[in-house]
Amino acid sequence: MKKLLFLPLVLISCFCLAQNPKAIIGKPIKIENILVAQYDFPERMNWYNAEKSCWSLGEGWRLPTKKELNTMYVNKDKIGKFEHDVYWSSTESNEDVAWCQLFAGGAQGNPKKQNTLYVRAVKSL
Repeated sequence: MKKLLFLPLVLISCFCLAQNPKAIIGKPIKIENILVAQYDFPERMNWYNAEKSCWSLGEGWRLPTKKELNTMYVNKDKIGKFEHDVYWSSTESNEDVAWCQLFAGGAQGNPKKQNTLYVRAVKSL
């Protein structure tokens, strides 16, 4: 019986973490002229949901530009807690495609916005 109660508790905890802006923003790290949220969103998401999720953190929080994302990659050890995977930027190539960056090697690309990638929010200073 205890095991049956444990699973819903874990799911509720994950949902609450995803809905709590402070759990994402944490202690933001200042890099050049931006603040970088301390943590990624807990789930990969498509570009449209990534934009909405960053805005939902509060005034000024957003997806990083292609240039800002590269700055984050260059400073990834200082910022910390990145996955060795691909992250969205706000920079669009066209209405169906946006720029991203691989944090395992630095390569940039432009996948379809429906793909699910990692997201780290920023805020301009």
